[in-house]
Amino acid sequence: MEILVTGGAGYIGSHTCIALLEAGHSVVVVDDLRNSRAEIIEKVERITKKKIQFYLIDVTNEVAVNEVFSNHSFDGVIHFAGLKAVGESVNQPLDYYYNNIVSTMILAKVCKKYGVKKFVFSSSATVYGENKVPFIETMELLPTTNPYGETKVMSERILADLARIDESFSVVVLRYFNPVGAHTSGLIGELPNGIPNNLMPYIAQVADKELDNLKIYGNDYPTIDGTGVRDYIHIMDLAEGHVLAMEKVVEGANIYNLGTGIGTSVLQLIGAFEKATGLKIPYIYVKRRPGDIAECYANVNKAKEELNWVAKRSLIEMCRDTWRFQISQNKKSDL
Repeated sequence: MEILVTGGAGYIGSHTCIALLEAGHSVVVVDDLRNSRAEIIEKVERITKKKIQFYLIDVTNEVAVNEVFSNHSFDGVIHFAGLKAVGESVNQPLDYYYNNIVSTMILAKVCKKYGVKKFVFSSSATVYGENKVPFIETMELLPTTNPYGETKVMSERILADLARIDESFSVVVLRYFNPVGAHTSGLIGELPNGIPNNLMPYIAQVADKELDNLKIYGNDYPTIDGTGVRDYIHIMDLAEGHVLAMEKVVEGANIYNLGTGIGTSVLQLIGAFEKATGLKIPYIYVKRRPGDIAECYANVNKAKEELNWVAKRSLIEMCRDTWRFQISQNKKSDL
């Protein structure tokens, strides 16, 4: 199949491109490089020894999106492009609502115009709001605690409505939890600009002495040790889930959680990283961030039963691969 991957130069998108190419599919990437770098596409090509056609466009530009579709005969779309920082969304809600929702609407509209019937949407566990863990796909979606989560809920509903009126249109919504790790080559991984919003690259930068210490946002949550609990999943497990979703997509709207089903606290993740690397991670506690919840982990039975997908890589592997990528950025010796 020929697959359009929006946001394909980003963290999740680039690893998914590897998984798609290794599964025998061809890939076209569109990305505005707002939170990514063009060199990532070249590195994906080095890893897979396959070529990717790349378009530097913003997916909220309908004219540009139409031009891309007119140049190809896509079998499906995987939509990653979007702003993704929970805390930032609280402070910049209009940017998030415009970018994330308009991009979904335009892609859906253009898919309908060109007869592209397979659409995999990058959603998030954030849509569950403050439901009781473990989160399961059949839960009623409560109001989320941040605009980022609301944009995912709205996009899901837009796509479900399109699938409802067009029985031949297949939508798979993948609600995934906390992607971490990197490709085992060390060539690509999570590479945020500035101080990371996500925990694992923050830990890696502290380990590499780029930052003095790790700030832990809150130690008074009702959890095992007072720190936030999340379901961390290796990025390549997540990427492989997208391939299966595209290959096994069926008519209508289908929703799957992609996670390990295991909750890990901030302190437990620090401990795993220290065990995996032999390095000590200094940290300090600061006040909670707006929009964060205490616990977030998945019930993953549906993905196992219907997609034949399970997360296979361990927390230690997630930490080792993160560190391998981190030190590769500084051209240090491999692990």
